[in-house]
Amino acid sequence: MPDTRAEITAQTKIDALVGQFPLAAEVLRAFGLGCSGCGVSKYETIEQGAAAHGLQTAAILRTLAQARNTGAVPHIDEADRQPQRRAPGAFSGRASIAHAIPIMSGKGGVGKSLVTALLAIGLRRKHYRVGILDADITGPSIPKLFGLHEPLAISADPHKTTPQGQPQPLITPAVSRSAIEIVSANLLTDKEDTAMIWRGPIVAGVIRQFYEQVLWSDLDFLLVDLPPGTSDAPLTVVQSLPIEGVVLVTMPQALATMIVRKAANLVHQLHKPVLGIVENMSYFVAPDTGRRYEIFGPSYAQRVAELAEAPVLARLPIDPQKAWLADEGAIEEVEDATPDLLADALVAEIAARPKRKETISIV
Repeated sequence: MPDTRAEITAQTKIDALVGQFPLAAEVLRAFGLGCSGCGVSKYETIEQGAAAHGLQTAAILRTLAQARNTGAVPHIDEADRQPQRRAPGAFSGRASIAHAIPIMSGKGGVGKSLVTALLAIGLRRKHYRVGILDADITGPSIPKLFGLHEPLAISADPHKTTPQGQPQPLITPAVSRSAIEIVSANLLTDKEDTAMIWRGPIVAGVIRQFYEQVLWSDLDFLLVDLPPGTSDAPLTVVQSLPIEGVVLVTMPQALATMIVRKAANLVHQLHKPVLGIVENMSYFVAPDTGRRYEIFGPSYAQRVAELAEAPVLARLPIDPQKAWLADEGAIEEVEDATPDLLADALVAEIAARPKRKETISIV
């Protein structure tokens, strides 16, 4: 029987609407508004969700009202389902990106991709427009975390040509359930286990393409998930992209701390700021007793922060639930406050820093 009690306006919270009127989730999914079932829906109204996905609020409200009256998902015009994206060639080669921030470590296995994903989710909960550039070309993890599998769409720029006279290719980023735009080497093929056997100069070129030749929307934050090390990929990003600063990820282990310090020194040598330190796998809280265990030993976060001349943004615990969500491609369903804490700390640090006036051009 149709639910006639739920009031539906542009300011209705998505999760509250779905709770009162379950059919609304099917309507929103039909529009491609996948965040109706993810953690971000607790923070967004219909209007905010529609804006994040480039959809028309009026069309969604009209369809929701019809579904409430009839008890079924009505026909939706294709024009109403299509996100309003920038047409190829309609911009001067680059979207407006307010803050480009690499997530770096120098050490593998410390959880850079997970920190990147959680930070992106936290920023989306604060209604920022967010993109992720997966610069780990040979070992990309971001698509798996967000459950993305379809290859990226590539079109031709009608206004630009390559040196060989061919149309310049433009990549349309994938869009996650909560409207995070994502570009990754793992989305260049339909087989996620395909190995990218590319040498350093090619990797550096691909990263530049992922920044310059992608139809990014105008973004508040572009997070760059870097591979381990201090060689081609990190150097390309830190030297060539107009970055705001770097977030360093470490863990409570002397070896990891030593290598992360190398990364901090690299960033300083290139005259870029470190915005903050995130210590991942910092401790474990026993679910039965609430007791905290430092499984990998005492924290080194403050030592790294002192060397990097940056604050500790967060110490993240070992959390089997997040590991499970990551394996299932459902990281956007995380419901605890970790993404909010990360986002709040980063936004506060950026606001407290003097604005950098710098123009870097990638040719």
